[in-house]
Amino acid sequence: MRIGVMFDIDREFDEVVAQVAALAEAGIEAAWSSQIFGYDALTTLAVIGHEVPSIHLGTAVVPTFPRHPLMLAAQALTVQAASGGRLTLGIGLSHQVVIENVFGHSFDKPARHMREYLSILVPALQGEQVTFEGETMKASTFGPLGISASAPPVLVAALGSLMLGLAGRLASGTITWMTGPTTVEQHIVPTIEAAARDAGRSRPEVCVGLPVCVTDDADAARAKAAEVFAIYGNLPSYRAMLDREGATGPADVAIIGTEAEVVAQVRRLGAIGATDFCGAPFGTADQIRASIGVLAGLVGG
Repeated sequence: MRIGVMFDIDREFDEVVAQVAALAEAGIEAAWSSQIFGYDALTTLAVIGHEVPSIHLGTAVVPTFPRHPLMLAAQALTVQAASGGRLTLGIGLSHQVVIENVFGHSFDKPARHMREYLSILVPALQGEQVTFEGETMKASTFGPLGISASAPPVLVAALGSLMLGLAGRLASGTITWMTGPTTVEQHIVPTIEAAARDAGRSRPEVCVGLPVCVTDDADAARAKAAEVFAIYGNLPSYRAMLDREGATGPADVAIIGTEAEVVAQVRRLGAIGATDFCGAPFGTADQIRASIGVLAGLVGG
């Protein structure tokens, strides 16, 4: 299982680059960027990939609705060219409240949207000429995109069975957030693996993203997690996964505890089928440093 960290994008840009350089120096294998309302994730990763050698890069995740898949393909291949092929492209629907209220797009039939999106994005990334016309999306290119770079793996933020099926059939795998280990083991992994197997595809990648805090005061850290990550307990897609896990809220699925306890929890994810772990360190500065150190210690172990 590849060990990665969600880096903090709420900083001056040079500090963001330095932060990822520090992660690479510490031995972390992958650096993941969210795409919310700050820096553009792919532009940021293109710069980081050119400046920081060796560390793998990923988006967790880029919302699909605001960008045509051909535009996203060109951006992703640009990052591949800048980084020497170190990108994993995580994409997702985002949430109805964001897509409709912020971007003004209809969130009607999101699975159809993702199916049509992947039908354009994946062949464009693979250097093919694309001709596709669906119910809501179309593309007709004059030829392949003129970017000399390898296609990155595409991970779909899929939680429900329908979306996991799409990810297994049409993409390289899935990337989850705020989804506990029992749900990963009993729902995420078997559903996406069955879909990939039925489509004659290789075993899909499963990247599991969770908050992490190494601490001797687990109760205080869980209270902090409940505060910092409260919004995820109210968004329908994450709420469904928390309910499936039997969790009251995000604090119940966060990876919290002593060094040994955190190590055991992360290793369990690898044992149940995760191919990548994306940890989001939180807490005090000392706790964040300790969490990164523990995750780095898991590399190769």
